[in-house]
Amino acid sequence: MSNVQVVSPDHIQIVWPKVEEYLQNAMDHSGGEYKLDHLKMFLVQGAQTLLVVVDKDNNIETAWTIEWLNFPDDRIAFITAIGGSTKKENFEQFCDWARANGATAIRGAAFEAVARLWKIKYGFEKTYVMVEKRL
Repeated sequence: MSNVQVVSPDHIQIVWPKVEEYLQNAMDHSGGEYKLDHLKMFLVQGAQTLLVVVDKDNNIETAWTIEWLNFPDDRIAFITAIGGSTKKENFEQFCDWARANGATAIRGAAFEAVARLWKIKYGFEKTYVMVEKRL
């Protein structure tokens, strides 16, 4: 069985070589808002949180990064990057962790294909599509 674990900002440097490939795959689809080394900086500073899924031998299977978005009536665990293989049981562990940390929802920006997958696998619902015009 694999388990979700939170990586402390103090341990990002140690874990980074094991997760950077997973997270780089996510950054390749981020629209260029920031790069992998920026993500690492946000994690080290504690502005974002790194969670990993480890198997029984302590090998990392999945890496998630989240940023907390606080609104008057909601606390959102916003997925900023995800890479690797996510099993339903691990996603449920992630949901439990988010709830225990005050989350009222989990949100993420995704391409249509990923949005459909998250709906089927994890019960996500489309709330809106984020678009922008660069100036």
